[in-house]
Amino acid sequence: MNYLIVAVLILFSALFSGLTLGLMGLDSYELKRKKSLGDKDAARLYPIRKKGNLLLCTLLIGNVGVNSSLAVFLGSITSGIVAGFTATALIVLLGEITPQAIFSRFSLKLGGKLWWLVRFFMILLFPICWPIAKALDRLLGEEMATIYSKKELMKIVEEHEDSAQSDVKEEEERIIRGALTFADKKVSNIMTPRTEIFALPYSQKIDAELLATIIKSGYSRIPVYKTKLDNIVGILYVKKLIGEKNQNKKVFQACEKKVLFVDESKGLAQVFDSFLETRNHLFVVTDEFGAVSGVITIEDVLEEIIGSEIVDETDKYEDLRKHAKQRMKKRKII
Repeated sequence: MNYLIVAVLILFSALFSGLTLGLMGLDSYELKRKKSLGDKDAARLYPIRKKGNLLLCTLLIGNVGVNSSLAVFLGSITSGIVAGFTATALIVLLGEITPQAIFSRFSLKLGGKLWWLVRFFMILLFPICWPIAKALDRLLGEEMATIYSKKELMKIVEEHEDSAQSDVKEEEERIIRGALTFADKKVSNIMTPRTEIFALPYSQKIDAELLATIIKSGYSRIPVYKTKLDNIVGILYVKKLIGEKNQNKKVFQACEKKVLFVDESKGLAQVFDSFLETRNHLFVVTDEFGAVSGVITIEDVLEEIIGSEIVDETDKYEDLRKHAKQRMKKRKII
């Protein structure tokens, strides 16, 4: 009979030890999120785990009681040094190390299956544990939610990317990374710089040669300047050049006169709002002295969020900034 009691006590020692590490290692706020998403195990455990100090007292007092009883019953089977050594070995190996190793890996699943047993002991030991838990609640206050920095969130995204268990797709992970770094970037970080701008003079004649040059450039919107690049007076929309009506006209006659400017130090979030408010697709970027330092399009901004190139229906090349740099290696532009 004593052997059966010892076996049962070892089992309960393992359960108390494993549940202590497993359940207390679960974040109550994370359980609440999982519960709201329909996780059944989290739904069972959240009401228990949110009473953190009561749960902790129940499991620890239960574990101490079981281990003390185990030592007593082992003493009735063996005696002296043998009893002490046997009790210690059984408690450490079967009652502590093994269950904690198991529960640390499968805490949510195992806890979700044993929640009823935990609740039973919380009720059974309530008269002893409640005063202690109440005192701890007043002394320590409520548990704090885990708040992650952007770098930590990025690391979490990377871990999801490398995990076979993650149901987050590669495209979604790329967008998350882009969104997390989006607000930290400025216009100057992603604009097409002045040295790579493809622009046309105000008075240039529109002919077959110019049209061929424009098509070869691959751009759908082209800044138009008067005298010098710092004096941009319009934006030429390539799709409006299609047809004979623009032949032999001057560039200024075909371009859109509305030009919007943005400071290069402005954040991308602000610029994105400006794009939405103005319903424009291209801003001319200026420096602190008002000189033109580059251009930026709404596609440039969106690409930073989604992490891949956006191709306009009239764009010839997928990455226009890369194309501009390659073109600049061949010949110098304004």
